[in-house]
Amino acid sequence: MKRFFSVIIGSELLNGRRVDKHFTFLLHALKKRGWNLEGSFVIKDDPALMQSVFSLLKSQPDTYIFSFGGIGATPDDCTREVAANVFRDDTLAPHPQAQALIHAQFGDRVTAHRLRMGELPKNAELLINVVNQIPGFALDGHFFFMPGFPSMAWPMVEEALERYVGTNPVRTFTCNFLVEAGESELIALMQALPKEVELSSLPHLKEDGTREVEIYLASQHEALLLSSKAHFLDGLSKKGIVSTLLDM
Repeated sequence: MKRFFSVIIGSELLNGRRVDKHFTFLLHALKKRGWNLEGSFVIKDDPALMQSVFSLLKSQPDTYIFSFGGIGATPDDCTREVAANVFRDDTLAPHPQAQALIHAQFGDRVTAHRLRMGELPKNAELLINVVNQIPGFALDGHFFFMPGFPSMAWPMVEEALERYVGTNPVRTFTCNFLVEAGESELIALMQALPKEVELSSLPHLKEDGTREVEIYLASQHEALLLSSKAHFLDGLSKKGIVSTLLDM
């Protein structure tokens, strides 16, 4: 099963100068295709930290990484170097097509610093930048590196999903309901659910001090989900606990 992670890089996010928007966009872009985001890291522009995070995720089976930020030309932009080290154990090298795009974009205003953005890890494939043509890049069809600007990065996300990921062929069936009780009253019913059914329990404390719990169930087996839902709701009814089905 494909596993998806985001790495959102930028000290400006952690010191409050910018607010991240990539997490929500990627979450919904994946869900449109039947996939789920399994984890997200927001980290500063620190090569050692970046290397640790990329190495950790690389070790997970069938991992896809969407990395945002740090592929520009300034000294704090070190994502390309870290990616080359982690995913290629190699140095950067001029990518002919990327450098040609940079020359075409800047003409006689091209500089050595701008050309650095066309130095990429070995065998990188380009992701189109619809704003200024300075590309992002993909490695092995699993690891995608994009600018921090949403207007540039988000079309690259869509391109990567279309070219390398596709739509999940396995459908996940879900149900969601609100229970007028505390979580402790529901533990036995939760424990009785089959392991093939994913459970998420989200408690709420209402303004009047009473408790309620939002229960989310999911499974790739529709019949199993329906029987589990029926068993759970029947258990609530026997306990005299009120529940309300929610739209997904």
